[in-house]
Amino acid sequence: MLPGPARNAANKRSDYDVAIAYRIYPRVSKPSEGLISVDDKFQLASICLSSLKASLGDLRVKIWVLLDGCPDSYAEMFQKHFSSEDLILLPLGGEGNHATFSRQIDILLQQNESRFIYFAEDDYFYHSGQFREMLEFLKDNPDVDFISPYDHPDCYNLKLHQQPRWIRPYKNRHWRTAGSTCLTFLSTKEALASCEKVFRSYAYGNDDCALWLSLTKMRIFNMSLPISFIFRGQFYWKIFTKAWFYCWTQILFGRRKRLWVPVPAIATHLDKNALSPCTSWTELMQTALVSTDTSMQTFVAS
Repeated sequence: MLPGPARNAANKRSDYDVAIAYRIYPRVSKPSEGLISVDDKFQLASICLSSLKASLGDLRVKIWVLLDGCPDSYAEMFQKHFSSEDLILLPLGGEGNHATFSRQIDILLQQNESRFIYFAEDDYFYHSGQFREMLEFLKDNPDVDFISPYDHPDCYNLKLHQQPRWIRPYKNRHWRTAGSTCLTFLSTKEALASCEKVFRSYAYGNDDCALWLSLTKMRIFNMSLPISFIFRGQFYWKIFTKAWFYCWTQILFGRRKRLWVPVPAIATHLDKNALSPCTSWTELMQTALVSTDTSMQTFVAS
């Protein structure tokens, strides 16, 4: 159940373009360490949030922020970017990754601000002004259930993801289907509701790749693949085990969902070993770092 302010906001109808549930915590994950020269998570989070705001452009957004064990400075960072009427801050006491994802599901299913919903994590960096392209692609193509802004290099490098894909030109870029992604994605309330049980399985021990494969059903019926991983000593066989254990009803009886990815990517997950290809992300982030430092100095001085 949502707390009072969030529940009251969920009962109001509005004309927001998208509803965002954004979760953030005050520690740097290992894959992000050393990506750019930042001193702490707050600085990195500031760069990422600024890039999301710039990517949203003139879209009207309602955003819920799950501040998981964050000091007051993190709330102030969001207040700098979003007006009070568009922002709901939800301080949490260090619940962790799985619990906060479940809270995102609660928020986005209960809110009535927008049909279009976005799950956001705090370690993504976005191209400026390009978020709208995801929203337009979702609106204009009825076979789009989910969109990830992140073009994961594993989709090109791992045998797990080597399967036929749909490629579709749309406006200024190409879009392709994917078998899985992480937990930052765009969708609709209807699509989320139809897959709620699958996404809820994450809180009980499922992982992101496994739940996505159960939805897209890519490679999930290829039993020779996990066997080959076992013989090679590769952990990927565990993904198949979890998918079937937690989501076998979706795999056998649920409708196949389509997950799409923009090429080139609109954002990247800040894993220094798995950045979206075809973009000099570190250069863009270093430029953003200088801009954010100046902006934050002005913010603190005021």
